[in-house]
Amino acid sequence: MLVSLPRGLVVDRTQENFRIRLHRARSWLKQAEAVRDSDPDGCFIFLWIALNAAYARAFGESESEREKLAGFIRALLRVDKERVLHGILMERFAGSVRTLIENKFVFRPFWQALRDHDSSGRWEQQFAAAKKQAMTAVLAGDTAKVYSIVFSRLYVLRNQLVHGGATCGSRLNRMQLKDAIALLSAIVPVMIGLMAENPDTDWGEIMYPVVGNF
Repeated sequence: MLVSLPRGLVVDRTQENFRIRLHRARSWLKQAEAVRDSDPDGCFIFLWIALNAAYARAFGESESEREKLAGFIRALLRVDKERVLHGILMERFAGSVRTLIENKFVFRPFWQALRDHDSSGRWEQQFAAAKKQAMTAVLAGDTAKVYSIVFSRLYVLRNQLVHGGATCGSRLNRMQLKDAIALLSAIVPVMIGLMAENPDTDWGEIMYPVVGNF
């Protein structure tokens, strides 16, 4: 599902940033859709780049990536009057969300304990607590919290691929990759669409503005 800019948009600096942000996000989303059946690894990475293009903000801000993404999701939920984003996680992909929550291989402390040779079992306690927290958020219908948890899991998978922690086309981690692609393929187009429908919302300065022919 590709999106277009609202017609009749008067271009000033803020609106130019908005136009460029959406154009970049759409370009990566289009590429993700083009390779979905032939290159799952590439599809996931392109979907993540599309997401980054949509929410990334300019240099000089002290927010962490997690804080930026959380703020972006909150802004989207405020303008999502039809609660489409809520329905994607809580209804349409409820099973995939539960699978991600219960998968230790997309839980960062598991890998940290493995690297540190930590046999104390602390990561298991953290994992149990994180699963309980996640299910509490699901039952409470706390959409923002559930999105935060889901993306924290997806970020681990993203790091595995982007930082060379997985073999291209490997048979390992295929199930979580398949679920991740299904989720992002549903979520990212809706996010971009909500942005396109709300040009007056402050989506922030783009990180890399267009400079001449660069």
